[in-house]
Amino acid sequence: MVQVPTLRIPGSGQQIPQVGFGLWKVPPQEASEVVYQAIKAGYRLFDGAYDYGNEREAGLGIKRAIEEGLVTREDVFVTTKLWNTCHEKERAIKVGAEQVDEWGLGYIDMYLIHFPIALQYNPECTRGWYYDGQKEVKLEMTPIRDTWEALEELYSRGLVKNIGVSNFNSQAIFDIFTYAKVKPSMLQIEHHPYLVQPTLVEFCKDQDMLVTGYSSFGPQSFLELPSSFPTKAAQTPTLFEIDLIKKLATKYKKTTSQILLRWSTQRGLCVIPKSTNEERMKQNLDVTGFDMEKEELDHIASLDMGLHFNDPGTYLPGRPVRLFT
Repeated sequence: MVQVPTLRIPGSGQQIPQVGFGLWKVPPQEASEVVYQAIKAGYRLFDGAYDYGNEREAGLGIKRAIEEGLVTREDVFVTTKLWNTCHEKERAIKVGAEQVDEWGLGYIDMYLIHFPIALQYNPECTRGWYYDGQKEVKLEMTPIRDTWEALEELYSRGLVKNIGVSNFNSQAIFDIFTYAKVKPSMLQIEHHPYLVQPTLVEFCKDQDMLVTGYSSFGPQSFLELPSSFPTKAAQTPTLFEIDLIKKLATKYKKTTSQILLRWSTQRGLCVIPKSTNEERMKQNLDVTGFDMEKEELDHIASLDMGLHFNDPGTYLPGRPVRLFT
């Protein structure tokens, strides 16, 4: 089994595996088995979110593996996220505690604010961007400070071991620093050769924060989304077919996926790829046992186009939310 390196989380000192398994787009009815099989393949980090709607099922897969003696609770690292409709302080505390119960594992290892924006809460439609589930986006006037203080409360209760943010920029993180009693220890961002965000990554290093990159394969993650969720993916060349990536795969006797993931892990990021194919699942985990040359890493980074695919300014055509401006 592949031995995945771990990184030390600032503040708590807890170790997080550098390669994990992303649960976005895993159907709830499949999540338990997918997670169980991923654990058998060697995965110990699982990245979920309230918005994914599969936390309970993912937790069942982990509990099955624990009950069978494959892992202990301490072996598994669970990251999950608070959705935009739950930013109001008391609601965030309540929902966060409910998410811990949904996973059924006693605590969450890393809890993140999913996006730096609050949406109005509709008890009939708590997930997704649309207030009515179809086309209406309603912002809520809740400051990030209230939400961060809710995460700190969950942290103080021992329900979550570490707290951080996702899809934030440096300005928003600097603002958190002005009032935080517990400093954010993780930033999760879209990160691939079409969206390198080098200054943001360096900012996190300066501030002693870890970075997790999602959508490591660029447009590939977004091609299977429904037409009602328009992105730029279909108009963008797949990274798997870029000559540079294919040549490096040949040179190092790896798949193009492994080259893309190693490009991130060699530069100190965590990655959370997803595949339900057993062979690709194992390949995606085996991405730390070789090193590319610095010039090759830089050459891959030169593909940067500043291209966000996970952009609510694009995929909410009726009411764009322009976060990345």
